Amino acid sequence: MVLSGLFLVTAQAGVMTRESMEKAFPAPLVVGEKDRDLPVWPIFRQELTSTTIAAYAFESQDFAAIPGFSGTPFNLLIALDPNGQFMDVRVLSHHEPVFLDGLGEKPLFAFVEQYKDLSLKQSIKIGTGQNKSGKENGANVYIDGVSKATASVRILNQTLLAASLKVARAKLGYSEGRDPDMVAQIRPDVFKPMDWKGLLKAGLIRKASFKNSDIERAFKDTAGEGIDAQSLQAPADIFTDVYVAHLSVPTVGRNLLSPDKWAYLQQRLDPGDHALLILAEGRYPLMGDDFVRGTVPDRISLNQQNLPLEIRDLDLDAVLNVPPELAGAQWLAVRVIAPAGLDPAQPLDYALHVTRAKGIVYPELVRKSFAITTQLPEDYVVLASADQKSWHSIWIDRCWELLVLVLALGVLVWALREPPWLMLHAHRMARFRAAYLVFTLLFIGWYAQGQLSIVNLTAVVQAIIAGRSLSFFMYDPMTVLLWAFAAGTFFVWGRGTFCGWLCPFGALQELVSLLTRRLGAAWIRVPQRWDDRLKKLKYVVLAVLLVSASVSVTLTDRLVEVEPFKTSITLNFVRAWPFVVWAFALVLVSAFVYKGYCRYLCPLGAGMGLLGKLRRFDWIARRSECGQPCQRCRSDCAYQAIDKQGAVDYDECFQCMDCVVIYESDTLCVPRILSQRQALGARVIPIEEVRS
Repeated sequence: MVLSGLFLVTAQAGVMTRESMEKAFPAPLVVGEKDRDLPVWPIFRQELTSTTIAAYAFESQDFAAIPGFSGTPFNLLIALDPNGQFMDVRVLSHHEPVFLDGLGEKPLFAFVEQYKDLSLKQSIKIGTGQNKSGKENGANVYIDGVSKATASVRILNQTLLAASLKVARAKLGYSEGRDPDMVAQIRPDVFKPMDWKGLLKAGLIRKASFKNSDIERAFKDTAGEGIDAQSLQAPADIFTDVYVAHLSVPTVGRNLLSPDKWAYLQQRLDPGDHALLILAEGRYPLMGDDFVRGTVPDRISLNQQNLPLEIRDLDLDAVLNVPPELAGAQWLAVRVIAPAGLDPAQPLDYALHVTRAKGIVYPELVRKSFAITTQLPEDYVVLASADQKSWHSIWIDRCWELLVLVLALGVLVWALREPPWLMLHAHRMARFRAAYLVFTLLFIGWYAQGQLSIVNLTAVVQAIIAGRSLSFFMYDPMTVLLWAFAAGTFFVWGRGTFCGWLCPFGALQELVSLLTRRLGAAWIRVPQRWDDRLKKLKYVVLAVLLVSASVSVTLTDRLVEVEPFKTSITLNFVRAWPFVVWAFALVLVSAFVYKGYCRYLCPLGAGMGLLGKLRRFDWIARRSECGQPCQRCRSDCAYQAIDKQGAVDYDECFQCMDCVVIYESDTLCVPRILSQRQALGARVIPIEEVRS
């Protein structure tokens, strides 16, 4: 491990050799010597008699090993030119399930190709391709995502930007900067009515006064000394008073701007952008005569932790709520875009630049800078946390899908609490279950891509072994929410809540089974002895996959294909024919052997079964007659999860609720039928005779 600036990197993680780098960057480019302290290769361009630096090339896994959905990071070859533009981006390796024998790698390579000629100074967003024109100059640029792989390409985007920013700060003069996704955030909910004096007293406006004597002292022993007569005549007079404030802070912006101008300002700013106010009163104007609105001001600049941050005039046409003595002051509202990485919790270092010229024809210019430092009070910011990465925008973008899922999970909890309105009517319960399974297949599965997978478990194993964070799951909010819900239900209902109600492929199998039965085809009931043996097979499959995940990522990528979820749900059967045949075969088998894959082969189901042992109580009610001698529930259980003694095997129960409906029914439950007859004084018929 080597320490460069603030960044701890693994210099040995890269796979590129000098020979492979020379193939990647052939003549007229020349590959220089790899940096001893930082795993970066300088790439030179030969131009006649001179050699200039063309780019810095590096591998992303040396700087940002962010795990993908297999638990293994992307490794990208990135070439960054001296201006911060991407000269080249290539995928060296990955283990993303959706791009391995799924969509194929072509969409991945096409996605990466879009980064060429984009700049780290731009706000790069994954969208639908709007704002494609002028991408070299635009502050914001959109690149096309990949359908069915939204989370994967966002992880790639985060990997690319995080690694590139670290190299840019080390090699392009941005030393000691901060990752834009690891900075504090302004609290939008904090507002206090204040006037100008109150804002000054609260530390939300910072004032810096510069006298003529301060300026003259700075130019001592230079060509600019003594050429400003006014400074010499009145050294104690004010040269300029400069006020700076964070206009994005509601207590500042809402107090200084009218409500409509504050709302307009919010529309002008993209997520992560910051608006700053700079106001100057005195004989030195904040803007020169040649200043053009909407450009970068030349008399004021901004730095943070030695990182230069570009500020650009917002050309905000407004009247500020300032004291009468400042009514004629010049002011600018400037923007700092999100990729600059401004951290509102850290000090901001402004610099006021004063230039003096000596001579007329070819004047000698001397420039001096005067510091103005400010810092927001901690009450107005939320400090950065370790998991504050770009996944936040994904959750916001999918908020309505998550809301629908939360409502659906609420409905499911209501149903599993056995409401009489549902449980006392077998046909009503059957229709409810069928409708919910259709929702699971169409919305959770095919639309929202919320299919949990054994890949989630193998990824956890691989990430833990490699010592990586599990935060990559946050790029897929549907997966996180479903796993969180399933984890909670393990303690209450066991394995069956997910497998029986929320698994899209399970729903597909069950709906096909119901259709075949509606068409008159009979299900095949596996002999109990063989059923018991076959159900153990899925635990063997799970063990093999978990062992392979701890040994070989490549082998695991192949073995997880025993699971047909990617083919049938993620890719809608649009895939290479061997995978489609396998998925169709499993669905066909389930048409006659009720949910055969779920019961006998599914490694995820095996994992759910083991986790389901966290269940704290037996929630399916039983009578003393159940199994002794009544076998009604056992004979009706399509999952064969009830033994001859009437006990429910919760590890194999899928919560279809059929036995619960029977238990509550006066027309289906044999003991209840006999009890009713006895109450009416009718002849008591043995259970065996009733069942016959």
